[in-house]
Amino acid sequence: MKIPLQRNRDFLAGLMLITIGGGAMIIARDYPFGSALRMGPGYFPTVLGGVVAAFGVWVLISGLIKQEPTTRTWSVRALIVLPLTAVVFGYMMEHGGFVPAVLVLSIMSATASPKFKFTEQAILAIGLTVMSVGLFIYGIGLPYPLFGGH
Repeated sequence: MKIPLQRNRDFLAGLMLITIGGGAMIIARDYPFGSALRMGPGYFPTVLGGVVAAFGVWVLISGLIKQEPTTRTWSVRALIVLPLTAVVFGYMMEHGGFVPAVLVLSIMSATASPKFKFTEQAILAIGLTVMSVGLFIYGIGLPYPLFGGH
């Protein structure tokens, strides 16, 4: 049975990823690119946008092959919680520091799911925070304060 493209789950997801990745690459086109050893401000969004777009092409093609229909409607809770989470994360990074911001981001974004369980998410949030601090603060050396803003 052939499913129309507007109801094909993976086709739509691939289209969304291609749009996001391409958008990131378009926005970053005016930033200096640099090289892998001396990354400019345009390097990361361009490379990541390209990876996201390429993954989107793969998902889109697999959607054309598998033909799985969409099964759910829009989640109003997710449409409210996820953008709000991004705003709270930005505020927490500015005023609370990296560790509280990642903890709040992880737990708050998980509340968008109807399957949210606080204990499981708290364990995941702690692990994600530890790995993020290790990678971004100590590994890459990003100059974010761990606690307290500015």
